Amino acid sequence: MDGRVRPRLAPVSEFQFGAVATETIEDALLHLAQQNEQAVQESAGRMGSFRETRIVEFVFLLSEQWCLEKAVSYQAVEILERFMVKQAENICRQATIQLREKTVPQNWRALKEQLFNKFILRLVSCVQLASKLSFHYKIISNITVLNFLQALGYLHTNEELLESELDILKSLNFQINLPTPLTYVEMLLEVLGYNGCLVPATQLHATCLTLLDLVYLLHEPIYESLLRASIENSTPSQLQGEKFVSVKEDFMLLAVGIIAASAFIQNHACWSQVVGHLQSITGIALESIAAFSYAILMHSVGANTPGRQQPIPPHLAARALRAAASSSTWTESAQ
Repeated sequence: MDGRVRPRLAPVSEFQFGAVATETIEDALLHLAQQNEQAVQESAGRMGSFRETRIVEFVFLLSEQWCLEKAVSYQAVEILERFMVKQAENICRQATIQLREKTVPQNWRALKEQLFNKFILRLVSCVQLASKLSFHYKIISNITVLNFLQALGYLHTNEELLESELDILKSLNFQINLPTPLTYVEMLLEVLGYNGCLVPATQLHATCLTLLDLVYLLHEPIYESLLRASIENSTPSQLQGEKFVSVKEDFMLLAVGIIAASAFIQNHACWSQVVGHLQSITGIALESIAAFSYAILMHSVGANTPGRQQPIPPHLAARALRAAASSSTWTESAQ
């Protein structure tokens, strides 16, 4: 990264809402809801996460370095997350088979080193794949990728770069063009516009992008605070944490939390109306929307961020939100 400020390809002002027919919006929203439900169900029993702050920050900075859209950075993080989880699951599966069949175990240290040594290559390949999904005229070339890797001290050939992309595609059965949280946010903003939301969609969109960046960068602490609030316990058990994985993969829930928090920041007097619309559109309980928006506000307006403990500003009406969070509808699934 050379430190220069690079403009986004599509400024926030260029986003247009209300230009699509309502029938199309309804069909698209239904399809997204079905995809989200499937993703939540498939996440059951999944362990581990690679949405760590340093990894996400690396992807965001690299996307900015290459002048890519925000949607590309989110897509790259999600591709990397799914690929690395799949890799970890394969290793565990191999170990289980070897223990059952009492075969000669693999050299796990060597396998771990191999994964570690290829991680940056995999990460950059995920960004490159995401760029191909987003802009066919703005694909990151292999030369650009190889030069970047070389600047970091990683020497790879063009063949190795192509093999890395192919490994990722095969591992994920070529299913990489899946919706990101931003897709859900923008779809819900579109519907809110048709429903007569008092806060303009374009105004909410800009704040949503900032908060979505924040949730990605502080993914673990935000969801940890959400888990503690849902079970009303500061020390969740391992089983409760495992059951909470499905909440982390619920992008519809994340989207309503992002929009509700954005509405509170933009115009807290309209917050109740926005939350009511979101509840009506998605069927997600008001308490759950309030709990998520509260968790996001806690970490975005200077309270309870890692290494920084401050009282929550009074104007956030945190007391009301905390009361809603304490009765979160996730309690049943987390206990």
